[in-house]
Amino acid sequence: MDPLAHYLAGPRATRAFALMMHMGGRWGISIRDESALTVIAVVEGATCVDGTLLYPGDVALVRGPDPYLLTDADQSPASIVIDPGQHCRTLDGRDLRQEYRRGIRRWGNAEQGDTTVLVGTYERPDDVGGLVVSSLPRLAVVRREHAESSIVDVLAQEISHDGPAGQIVVDRLLDVLVVSTVRAWSATAAGQDHHTWLACSDPVVVHALELIHAEPGASWTVERLARQVNVSRASFAARFRAGVGQAPMAYLTRWRLTLAGDLLLTPTNTVAAVARTVGYDNPYAFSTAFKRHTGVTPSDYRHGKELAAVS
Repeated sequence: MDPLAHYLAGPRATRAFALMMHMGGRWGISIRDESALTVIAVVEGATCVDGTLLYPGDVALVRGPDPYLLTDADQSPASIVIDPGQHCRTLDGRDLRQEYRRGIRRWGNAEQGDTTVLVGTYERPDDVGGLVVSSLPRLAVVRREHAESSIVDVLAQEISHDGPAGQIVVDRLLDVLVVSTVRAWSATAAGQDHHTWLACSDPVVVHALELIHAEPGASWTVERLARQVNVSRASFAARFRAGVGQAPMAYLTRWRLTLAGDLLLTPTNTVAAVARTVGYDNPYAFSTAFKRHTGVTPSDYRHGKELAAVS
């Protein structure tokens, strides 16, 4: 299974927040929302993300939860703050939510400013895929010539539509934009310099990753994977670490437990069934590994996500 496709189709307890931002004059926004991932697509004008200038057609992914600055092209100082929950205020605390509201999923200091930016935010890592988020650099930029402008165009149109059905379409299109941007970034020279499975181009390692993703519950070992890709154990281990940034079994464990977290969001999946799906015959061993990976037991993880979904 393609891991990006898995996250695109996987279950989610919380969806993304998306809007069109219209800004004019000099402006700067300090984003402190603690979100896991934000996608920024410039439609008109220009903007800077932590000093990196983006032009129309450029798309950027910002990995959280640390704060970042979104400003005009001149990098004006921040006068606006976005707090967790997408609460907007001035530096001295004045609420700007109503003042900056421009209609359905439209926001900004002007009705039609000289800069228009599409912004989509995933609040939690499991909303977009924890393994994807953690594998990205702090800022991943895809320039216009490599970006999927048609997706941005359709998403910009759908953002203006009201109603629950419109939100569903926006959610899915935003997923597609993130996936296409990650793929485009991983194919660029900048992406190739970042040691992660997203950017790996070694055909031997890519084949091994496809095997792991297709059968996460199989009894994989370094020896078995090496045989499957027709290289020696030592060569495979070295090439995998060089291409992915970690040892094969460490990646396999991480992938299994990340997948388990997604599967636990479906109430009909028992802990024992999830354990078997990701390669653990013993649910107690699975629970121990899952707690070591996430800090909570599978049951507590599921309960916490269910509470977050209805809060």
